[in-house]
Amino acid sequence: MKTILIIDDEYLIADILSFALEDEGFAAITAGSAVKALEILERERPDLIITDFMMPAMTGIEFAESVKNRAHLTAIPIILMSGAQAHLGLERADLFARVVAKPFEIDGIISIVKSLVTLD
Repeated sequence: MKTILIIDDEYLIADILSFALEDEGFAAITAGSAVKALEILERERPDLIITDFMMPAMTGIEFAESVKNRAHLTAIPIILMSGAQAHLGLERADLFARVVAKPFEIDGIISIVKSLVTLD
C-alpha cells in the first residue's frame, strides 16, 4: 500500500484529504505542521507528500527545501497546496511535482496523486 503524508494546519482539510485518499486505496498520515512532518519523516518513508504553504514555524517551501536537502528523501514527490501563494510554488519546480491552488476539487487532487504514485 502506498503512503501519502499530508501536512496542513487546518485539520479539516488534512482529514478530508486523508479520508478521500484512503477511500482510493492509499494509506494516509497527517501532520499539523511542517516541524511535526519532519519528525514523521525520521521514521516513515511516504511515497508522496502533500503540503500546505502557510503553516506555523515553517512555510511549505521551507519544508520542501528541508526535505530535498536530505539525500534519503529527495526522490519523494511533493505537492504544494496554496491559496494566494501558489505562484511562489510554481517558481520552484525543483521542489514541487505539482502546485495546486486552494480551494481545490478533491477529485483533482486524487487524479494528481494517482498520476504521481501508482497503487500496488
